[in-house]
Amino acid sequence: MARLPRLTLAGYPHHVIQRGNNRQPIFIDRHDYETMLALLTECARTHGVAVHAYVLMGNHFHLLATPTAAESLPRMMQAVGRSYVRAFNQRHGRSGTLWEGRYRSTLIQSERYLLACMVYIDLNPVRAGMVVRPGDWAWSSHAHYLGLRSDRLVTPHALYWALGNTPFAREAAYAELVQAGVAADQQTRLTDATLRGWALGEPEFIGDLQKKLERRVSRAKAGRPVAAQKNTD
Repeated sequence: MARLPRLTLAGYPHHVIQRGNNRQPIFIDRHDYETMLALLTECARTHGVAVHAYVLMGNHFHLLATPTAAESLPRMMQAVGRSYVRAFNQRHGRSGTLWEGRYRSTLIQSERYLLACMVYIDLNPVRAGMVVRPGDWAWSSHAHYLGLRSDRLVTPHALYWALGNTPFAREAAYAELVQAGVAADQQTRLTDATLRGWALGEPEFIGDLQKKLERRVSRAKAGRPVAAQKNTD
């Protein structure tokens, strides 16, 4: 069966996952992490993508981003992917592919899932057992939202600004959200929707979205079952 075209629509936040081939490391040392952040910052600006949250893990990374045009996100990811692989291979004396195929992504309903997705991204290193607290992981947007550093890559979404009238109020409110965590069912929905390419939101949101696009945006209610995919971060 031919795979569906990637679901991308301007003005909507998208959750993106890019993995290393065979789950191999894509970041070996600090220089690699810094190279990726520099490329993301440059290419996001060049192609018109607002990155709201991110986390770079050892063998994959997550983004939460809103493109200004339909091709903004694909072009950014293509530019980042090619440049990073070239730099990584040259620096580490290797050749060939680095990525596990194309990146996975889907768009989400802001009011329902955006803040939850930010928390989900922040907690990725904690779930993986790499740190005890999300603030202990240097390679995410978490510190930016707690006011611990200014991150040039990050463009806060309007829903973050709405958390409080002052920087302190917003930081405190967001810290509470992270402390509360993400419910297991929400975590599963965020992962599955991204890996499968289905839009994530309430039925009315999905219905309105379907009117704007030719490809299906959610799983068909009837027909042949879709092969299950492994539910991992």
